[in-house]
Amino acid sequence: MSERRRVLIGVVGVLLVLAVLAGGFATGALISDYNNLGTLARVISLVDEYYLEKTNTADMVNGAVKGIVDSLGDPYSVYMPPKMNKELREQVQGSFGGIGIYIERNQEHLFVVKPIKDTPAYKAGVKAGDVIFKINGKETRGMSTDTAKDLMRGPVGTEVKLTLYRLTDKKLHDVKLSREIIKVPTVEGKILPGTKIAYIYLGEFSANTAVELEKTLRELGISIKNPEESPVKGIILDLRENPGGELNAAVNVADLFVPEGPIVFIEYRSDKEEIYKADNKFLKLPLLVLVDGNSASASEIVAGAIKDTKAGTLVGTKTFGKGVVQSLYELQNNAGLKLTTGKYLTPLKHDINKKGIEPDIKVEQPENAKTDVQLEKATEIMKEKLK
Repeated sequence: MSERRRVLIGVVGVLLVLAVLAGGFATGALISDYNNLGTLARVISLVDEYYLEKTNTADMVNGAVKGIVDSLGDPYSVYMPPKMNKELREQVQGSFGGIGIYIERNQEHLFVVKPIKDTPAYKAGVKAGDVIFKINGKETRGMSTDTAKDLMRGPVGTEVKLTLYRLTDKKLHDVKLSREIIKVPTVEGKILPGTKIAYIYLGEFSANTAVELEKTLRELGISIKNPEESPVKGIILDLRENPGGELNAAVNVADLFVPEGPIVFIEYRSDKEEIYKADNKFLKLPLLVLVDGNSASASEIVAGAIKDTKAGTLVGTKTFGKGVVQSLYELQNNAGLKLTTGKYLTPLKHDINKKGIEPDIKVEQPENAKTDVQLEKATEIMKEKLK
């Protein structure tokens, strides 16, 4: 079979797969539209046969598929090549094989922002500020953070060797680390000094977030069954800068805070509607929720449920306004498709897409403020509630 023939068959096959995924019965319509399908196949055929430079079959097929998704004009629907698909899956799952450090780069070198607690890097004494000179013998000068992450991630049980320059002693340190499953923490909690108020920050919504949150609540002495017996008398839940994540994670988090009833409605093109509901086991403690313009998607599901059910008070600025839901599909060659398949409504059936959620109490955070004005205001409000 000629290369050109394989290209055409590959393109048509991918188109049909996408049609089935996106619309179920859209395949028949696509097959019947011979003009458009034939035009696409002919263009690729002509490029393959006559273009001045030699072409790559996989690149053309990937380009065609990407063009189909881009033509939707939807910023949330994305064709994901294998590497991008793998990274998104790991982010949603909240775990991967690695050594457990956050990294950034300066003009020349990579450096450790901080190690994640109880990971190989943390146990080996890797410190924030350590400059990463080499990874498995490869110099990092000019290396991108993505390349560095790829080198440090891998099968559990395999080794990574880092050469670190420590600023405190101005010496090079070789550290051998064995990769483990790294669960990226999405929840942080503490008791605000001099108060009986718990401050809980949610960075994103991964598959582990609800479990992490329940663990954090227990560590802070908060009992869901008997909250009145807890030393904590009020909670500030911080959803600022939270870009969202997994739908089920948002539902499970909201279920901890809102009374029995709807958490969110999901509407689909087929007029089908799904309702996610809360049970009657929730924290009956005063609740404030911090939100801002970067609180999006899953974080808006939680904020919307809390506001509509009056389970708590929203403080801050209007949220981002992403009221649509994406589904992930696996494609051939480990590529993936993230496709908008539904929109969600709050418990009172508010459509917040491109509108956002207005806080109950508006508090701006000045750009050059030296303190967290929004958190300070929320703390002040909570203290008044607890009097």
